[in-house]
Amino acid sequence: VQLQASGGGLVPSGGSLRLSCAASGITLKDYSVGWFRRVPGKQSEGVGCISSKNDNMYYPDLVKGRFIISRVNSENTVYLQMSSLKPEDTAVYYCNVERRINIATRENYWGQGTLVTVSS
Repeated sequence: VQLQASGGGLVPSGGSLRLSCAASGITLKDYSVGWFRRVPGKQSEGVGCISSKNDNMYYPDLVKGRFIISRVNSENTVYLQMSSLKPEDTAVYYCNVERRINIATRENYWGQGTLVTVSS
């Protein structure tokens, strides 16, 4: 199983970026997908997730209205569209996928990070 996160880069404050999480070895639509970010020296924080059931989405207040998650099943990819970016959004972004196999077992994978830098 491989998760390829990409799309990071340098963007000015107020700009937009779209991150991708492309999967191989699994069918992504069967998994809930979360995006997380980490700044060195700080705890990682979730910035959104999309469930495997009904594609319900959740965003924390700090990104609500600015970040949108979407799936393209034909591409086996989940996207994180980020807009109105702020310098405090600067972080390494990771995708995580999870599927519950049974009541006691979950299947969970992490992608490698992609760096997003927002200049002020």
